[in-house]
Amino acid sequence: MNTKERSIVRDLALAPEGHLKIEWVNAHMPVLNRIREQFEKEQPFKGLKVAISLHLEAKTAYLAKVIKAGGAEVAICGSNPLSTQDDVCAALVEDGITVFAKYNPDPQEYKELLIKTLETEPDLIIDDGGDLVSALHSERKDLLKNVRGGAEETTTGILRLKAMEKDGSLQFPMVAVNDAFCKYLFDNRYGTGQSVWDGINRTTNLVVAGKTVVVVGYGWCGKGVAMRAKGLGANVIVTEIDAIKGVEAYMDGFAVMSMKEAAKVGDFFVTVTGNRDVIRGEHYEVMKDGAILSNAGHFDVEVNKPELDALSVSKRTVRRNIEEYQLKDGRKFYLIAEGRLVNLAAGDGHPAEIMDMTFALQAMSLKYVNDNYNEIGKKVVNVPYALDEQVARFKLESLGTSIDSLSDEQKSYLDSWTEH
Repeated sequence: MNTKERSIVRDLALAPEGHLKIEWVNAHMPVLNRIREQFEKEQPFKGLKVAISLHLEAKTAYLAKVIKAGGAEVAICGSNPLSTQDDVCAALVEDGITVFAKYNPDPQEYKELLIKTLETEPDLIIDDGGDLVSALHSERKDLLKNVRGGAEETTTGILRLKAMEKDGSLQFPMVAVNDAFCKYLFDNRYGTGQSVWDGINRTTNLVVAGKTVVVVGYGWCGKGVAMRAKGLGANVIVTEIDAIKGVEAYMDGFAVMSMKEAAKVGDFFVTVTGNRDVIRGEHYEVMKDGAILSNAGHFDVEVNKPELDALSVSKRTVRRNIEEYQLKDGRKFYLIAEGRLVNLAAGDGHPAEIMDMTFALQAMSLKYVNDNYNEIGKKVVNVPYALDEQVARFKLESLGTSIDSLSDEQKSYLDSWTEH
C-alpha cells in the first residue's frame, strides 16, 4: 500500500499550495539543509520507521522530509487539532510520507489519527507534548517492542516523560530536546515571543501599545512573550509562583503581582506555564470588560474554559478564532483559538529561522538515540552538549559569522590551578 492509500488527509488537491509553503521554509532553514546533506550521504535511518507527532505545518513538514532523506519510512500526525494545515498534509503525501492528520478533527478522530500513526510500528519517535509516547505506553503496549527511543519537543512533554521515568513506566530512552540551549534560548524565547504576538495581532487586529499585558509564567517562553509585549509598547505585568523568577521579572523591568491582582487591570492575558487553571473563576470575577484571553502553553487547560462557560450567559464567534463570552453582569471576555496554542492555532508558529535550529536538534537527537539506545537505557536524557554546540556553529556559519577559538596556552591556563 502506497502513502496515498494509507494516508488520511482532508484533500489531496490542496497539495500545490502546501508545496509552496514547504519550499519557502526550506529556503530559510540552512542548518537543517546542511543536516539533510549529511543524512542523504550517511543514511542513518535506513530501513527504520519513524513516527512523528508535531504541529503539522510547513516547518515540521520539512523536518519530516529531512528524516526521510536519511533513509527512514516516515509517518506523521498533528500534535494539536487546530495547528494542522491541510495543504501541507497533502503535499507531504505527494512527497512519499504517510500522513494521518486533518485540521480541527473532533477529539475522537484526533485520537484515532494518533493511534494510526503508532500502528505503522515505528522504531523511533519524535513527539510534541507526549501524546504519542503516552498512547504507546497505555493503549498500544503491543507496539512497544520495536521502539528504540525518541526525542521530545516541549516542556509539557518532558514533564510527562520524567513522571513516567520516575514511576518506572518509560520503556525506552527519550532525548529532552526542549532542555537544549539552542532550543530554550532561541525557540522558547525569541520564537514564542514573536509568534505569540503574530497570532494575537493578526487575530484581534487591535493595538497593543498602551495596553496592559499580563504574562502568566516567566520561564523562557514567558520571557520572550513579555519582551515582545514591551517592544510593542505595552505595560507588562508578570505573575509567577517561583520567587526567583519573580525577582528576575522585576529586575527585567516588569511589574510583578499575584494573578488575582493582575486580573483586575489586564487587557491582554497570555498563559505560558504548562499547568492547568492558571486563569480561573476567581480571576474572571474581577476582570475588566473586554479582556482578551490567550494561551501559549501546550494544552488547552491553562485558561479554565468550563468555569468561564459556567459564568457566561452567551457565547458566540465574533471573528475567526475569537469567541466572545458574555457574563451575567454584562461584561464580555474574548478567548482566542479555544484556549489552544495561540501562536499555532491562530498563526503560523515560530519563524522558520528559529525552527531551523530546533528541528536540527530534533534530527541530530534522533540519530543520537538510534546510535546509543542500548547504552542510554529507559530514561530521559539531555541533548549532548556537542550536538547543541554543533547546531550553533552551523547557524553562525550560515550567517557568515565566525567566533574565536582558544589557543593551547589558553586551554592550559584554564585547566591549571597553579599558573594564575
